[in-house]
Amino acid sequence: MTSRERVLTALRHEEPDRVPIDLGGMLSTGIMAMAYNKLKAYLGIKGGRTRIYDYRQQLAEPEREILERVGADVVAVFVLEPKGWKKGKLPDGSSCEVPEWFNPERLPDGSQVLRDDEGHIIAKMPENGYYFDSMYHPLKDITTVQELERLDEKVLCSSMWSSFPPELDEVALNELGGRAKNLYETTDYALMLNTGGIYEWAQDLRGWDNFMMDLAANQKLAEALLDRLLEIAIKRLKKILPKVEGYVQVIMTGDDLGTQKGPQLSPKLYRKIVKPRHRRLYQYIKEHTSAYLFLHTCGSVYEFIPDFIEMGVDIINPVQVSAKDMDTGRLKREFGKDITFWGGGCDTQRILPFGKPDEVAQEVKRRIEDLAPGGGFVFSQVHDIQAGTPPENIMTMYEAAKRYGRYKKS
Repeated sequence: MTSRERVLTALRHEEPDRVPIDLGGMLSTGIMAMAYNKLKAYLGIKGGRTRIYDYRQQLAEPEREILERVGADVVAVFVLEPKGWKKGKLPDGSSCEVPEWFNPERLPDGSQVLRDDEGHIIAKMPENGYYFDSMYHPLKDITTVQELERLDEKVLCSSMWSSFPPELDEVALNELGGRAKNLYETTDYALMLNTGGIYEWAQDLRGWDNFMMDLAANQKLAEALLDRLLEIAIKRLKKILPKVEGYVQVIMTGDDLGTQKGPQLSPKLYRKIVKPRHRRLYQYIKEHTSAYLFLHTCGSVYEFIPDFIEMGVDIINPVQVSAKDMDTGRLKREFGKDITFWGGGCDTQRILPFGKPDEVAQEVKRRIEDLAPGGGFVFSQVHDIQAGTPPENIMTMYEAAKRYGRYKKS
């Protein structure tokens, strides 16, 4: 069974030869570059290139040799890719490659910052830090719908969380279509198109605190902002989806709705303000592509899963097993016939980075026993593999996934 066949079989809620595995098919199933370099050294892999394809989370683009070693079945397709690369250094001093436009400025306090064309600090990595945090929220001071209506679309697309950039000219679109077609015809991987959502986009434009207060106390502004972002997203998708149709098997969108201890907002408030816009976004994707719809949403989202199913979401990720109400056995019993769980294969908060190899193997075994029966499960750790994760734990996880993920054929 090829990787693409394996993934598609699981997504049909049938049992393939083994549980499919994903490393790096999207920005929350990947591996931080420092951990990636250590993994390559552990495996004795020399040469190659450690390319940072997500500067915020410092994620490495998995090379084919690594994908083969771990048994991965999925490859990412991004709307835009860097036009050129140059040498860089990671926080631990190891080598990498970064996009040619990536030119962080080091401040006197040791932090690194990125500025936009107007000089605003848009992202910052503190001294001895591992991630670039969003710093600039261009809509933080607006208070009325009228102010929002006067803003140019380019301002709205300046957010770090916008996956619908304004530079989608015909050249970029044709390049996207060519990459998707080439991967489809020259590999047997399942292909995932990475796009974005609208809720996190609004949070970043307004600032997380401001937007959450909008949802409670300035709902007309929150609704108007979500409507503007939805309009932009659909306008971009009208150009994007025809270029990849028939080539990609999964289309990813994402909006974090949970926290460690529960939902970010009440289900009632979600259904009043956010869900109608999510529904329109998801329905547009479902109506204009044959691919499966993948939703990334972190934290405790148990209370929202019936809403996701009702809106046509096919896949949920990352299945944050350490969050409240996210027990994998319960999730599979209640929702396993209606939605695919993509993730949940190993806890990345405690067990993968800090456990012993045998604890990692037992965690993987438990999650596979919960989630794999009947298909509807793609193995990935919960979110990205963090910088300090021991390489022996990483390989133990994937070896256990292949060992315990075999389906028994009658």
